[in-house]
Amino acid sequence: MELTAAQAIPRWLSFFGVDMTPFEQAFENTIGLEGGFVDNPADPGGATMYGITERVARANGYTGDMHDLPLATAQAIAKAEYWDKYQCDKLVPLVAVQVFDAAYNGGDVVRWLQQASGAVVDGVIGPKTITAVNLTNPYVMVMRFLALRLEYLTNLPIWGNFGKGWSRRIAHNLQLGASK
Repeated sequence: MELTAAQAIPRWLSFFGVDMTPFEQAFENTIGLEGGFVDNPADPGGATMYGITERVARANGYTGDMHDLPLATAQAIAKAEYWDKYQCDKLVPLVAVQVFDAAYNGGDVVRWLQQASGAVVDGVIGPKTITAVNLTNPYVMVMRFLALRLEYLTNLPIWGNFGKGWSRRIAHNLQLGASK
């Protein structure tokens, strides 16, 4: 039987407060890290607005200029691509915000979740992975997950171009994870 975050660790449901949903809080956090329009030639993601790449925007039906991508459209795309696909609503919010940010930024998020929780590493997020994640101490999950993420990022050939920013992002997320 799959456990929901509410069943696994109820006290974490109020992590983000009452005025914003966990998704809205995660999106606000990530947008603060991503910023507005960027088209860095060293970035294989190409042109982005609010961290949404042009490829992802087009795949989600956006046809306009990337400079003009509305924040509400970016939010809808982010929910579909980086929150819903990773079943973040079923995760403890403290962990969900990390998963969302990592999915947004790129990498093998599901395998990191599985490794950090001790689940079978098969790259598929299903009931067993969700349960394993929610039964792991959320602080331990955040630390293990971010360690795996940082290890991945430092091995990318573009680390020299983006490593300082990624390190700051991980540090920010460590502080966020330890703040509640």
